[in-house]
Amino acid sequence: FGVTSALSGLVEQENEFLDNARIGFLLCLLGIYLCLSWIFSSWTRPLIVMAVIPFGLTGAFWGHLHWNVPLSMFSVVGLIGMTGIIINDSIVLATTIDQYARDRGLFPAIIDGVCDRLRAVLLTTLTTVLGLSPLLYEQSQQAQFLKPTVITLVYGLGFGMVLVLLIIPALMAMQQDLGHQLSGLRRAMRLRRRGWPASAAVILTALAIAGLLAGTMGWTSLSGMPHPALLALLPGSLEVTSGPNAPAIALAMFVGGTAILVLVTYLLAITLIAVVRTMRKA
Repeated sequence: FGVTSALSGLVEQENEFLDNARIGFLLCLLGIYLCLSWIFSSWTRPLIVMAVIPFGLTGAFWGHLHWNVPLSMFSVVGLIGMTGIIINDSIVLATTIDQYARDRGLFPAIIDGVCDRLRAVLLTTLTTVLGLSPLLYEQSQQAQFLKPTVITLVYGLGFGMVLVLLIIPALMAMQQDLGHQLSGLRRAMRLRRRGWPASAAVILTALAIAGLLAGTMGWTSLSGMPHPALLALLPGSLEVTSGPNAPAIALAMFVGGTAILVLVTYLLAITLIAVVRTMRKA
């Protein structure tokens, strides 16, 4: 109806600051990632070290809720500073575990590394948290402007300190397990003379899963419902129409179909390997 609105004054300045802070925060994360990639000589290990950042943000948000303080530009400044501080604990712990893992297994290295670096992580965090805690109870007018920053640092670092000792070791163990699975998958994809039945089964299954993904989630995103050929496989009593439930049904079809394909492939691979070995012995 020709009605327009415009923001000016402090609101306009705050929005401009938040836009610039968002870009600065992303550049800060990019710089941290590149430095860690150079230090660890890996593209995946920095992701594990930086995984603690979202958990620190969770602590900062919970702190604002506890003190009934709204998020502001000072909170954003605290988030950027907290990111650089909480990364130090992750680097210390991950470096120690990697150093111990050279002479022993990863799981003993994780246990010994966490035990040896517990005091260092605690002191690094507690000196900052306890030093800033008195500012939380300051009632002066000037301190109220800095209170969002203090809440972000105190609760973000305190919450992240506990999770550093739990999340980082767990993620490093998961990375090793995933690495073993990927190595096994790469070996299975190689069409060797002896293991060609398993390799062929893995390749065909991968193609089938890709086609299933395109026919369920991909087709649903374009037309609003799964592919008609897949719908024909469902029982007649189950009617699927386009609507808000279509993506959930497509996801269920994809997950269920993938599980069936993997199980069938596993059984066929075992059968083919057994048949090939029997023929060789004969």
